[in-house]
Amino acid sequence: MRGKILGYNMATGDGNMATGDGDIAGEDQQRYRFTRADWRDDLRPAPGQAVDFQIEGGHAVSIYRVAGGAAMSGDKNKIVAALLAFFLGGLGIHKFYLGKNTAGIIMLCSTLFGIILLFIPTIIVSVIAFIEFIIYLVTPDDEFERRYVQGDRAWF
Repeated sequence: MRGKILGYNMATGDGNMATGDGDIAGEDQQRYRFTRADWRDDLRPAPGQAVDFQIEGGHAVSIYRVAGGAAMSGDKNKIVAALLAFFLGGLGIHKFYLGKNTAGIIMLCSTLFGIILLFIPTIIVSVIAFIEFIIYLVTPDDEFERRYVQGDRAWF
């Protein structure tokens, strides 16, 4: 059956992905509970994530993430991120779009304060943004989601 993750709570376990539980809304409009042991993907379950699963005793088991089924709450388009990197990359806008706020602030401050320092930091940040523009375009959709949307990767 297909469905979407409603929520996942790591606090029910020891705080890492090895434990925890959550809920899935199935196509049949029913809710199904699941535990970390039922999850068959290496990425953390995210609210809105499209999944495929089986039902055993009212419980969701053998849960797999559906390819291209990005989480609705974190649905980020790699083309939008690439265009932001190309046109506004020096200001770090693409970092803010991807939710990497610390990296965005570093890029923004480097660009703004680079004016005082003969534009050298501004040029460096612009080159980084251009490299990220190219990387975003050539990275496959699933890999982009794994690295930059759900993952912690903020640079390259």
